[in-house]
Amino acid sequence: MQFTTTQKRAAAWLALAVLAVLVLRALGPVLTPFLIAAVLAYALTPLVDRLDEVWGGRMPRLLAVVFVELLFMFAVLCIALLIVPVLVKEVPVMREQIPLLFDQLHAHLSPWLAQFGLRISLDLVSLREQLVQYLQSNWSDSFGSLWSSLKIGGSVAVVLVGNALLVPVALFYLMLDWKALMQRLHELVPPRARPAVDSFTAEADVVLGQYLRGQLLVMVTMAVFYSTGLALFGLDLALPIGVFTGLAMFVPYVGFGIGLVLAVLAGLLEFASSRAFVMVGAVYGAGQLFEGFFLTPRLVGERIGLHPLAVIFALLAFGQLLGFVGVIIALPASAVLLVAVRRMRSGYFASKLFQS
Repeated sequence: MQFTTTQKRAAAWLALAVLAVLVLRALGPVLTPFLIAAVLAYALTPLVDRLDEVWGGRMPRLLAVVFVELLFMFAVLCIALLIVPVLVKEVPVMREQIPLLFDQLHAHLSPWLAQFGLRISLDLVSLREQLVQYLQSNWSDSFGSLWSSLKIGGSVAVVLVGNALLVPVALFYLMLDWKALMQRLHELVPPRARPAVDSFTAEADVVLGQYLRGQLLVMVTMAVFYSTGLALFGLDLALPIGVFTGLAMFVPYVGFGIGLVLAVLAGLLEFASSRAFVMVGAVYGAGQLFEGFFLTPRLVGERIGLHPLAVIFALLAFGQLLGFVGVIIALPASAVLLVAVRRMRSGYFASKLFQS
């Protein structure tokens, strides 16, 4: 069976795509900081170029890159500092409220458990005594489990610290050499294929720009939504927690999870009742539904031409294939794949296979 040139070319590109997925999956933890830096460099390089244009080439690119990276790090630091007022206010209150919360829990649960023949004391003194007794009788097993947890937690902490240091370094060099890097990649394309590749990258660039603008709108909208929702329930720290939850959504699931924990903690310490769980369930549940099924598909999906179901499927599929890295690159990669699918569709309609 003889394959045509088009079929051989398609098979070669398919093999390269499969190989790229396998490499990303195998080297995911190693590539994570570089992929994050590449996405940030793609988003921030236009600002560096804009500074070059404004200053008419008088500002060295090195200074422009340093200024943009410092500005970006300052913005990230401001988002992180939104947690500070929460901790400053809640930690002293926590010391006073936790014993009271345990007393209330003991007063409500103990009579209910007694109906089933369970006699459990939930006050802090008895819990401390039970913990000491358990550790004394299971010292070796408890020490082994604790040591394993410390090793796992230590390795995770080392990875996080390493990535936090590596991402700014990689971002600096990528922004500094972005044009040269793109030129070298362009030189690898065969001359006869360059017009098609240039057209493809230009369309993909437009789609990705629309994605970034849509994602920014989602973050700002959700920051307003969470702040307003928590404030309506009377939470004193509604503004910092709501703004942090919304703006931290650029890291899928992680920002939402941290904001959720902060809201639960602040609600329990301030209300000391089930009102905290009602507040978090109503605000964050409605927020997830609003953002996942309406806002992101409308502001992000429609801007890049993806159907809302395709957006949801992309997040789940890339997360399943590549883990956290897949979640980060899910929608940008889907936007590029969309451009490829559009061109394949146009080629199929123009082919003899369809017309015959």
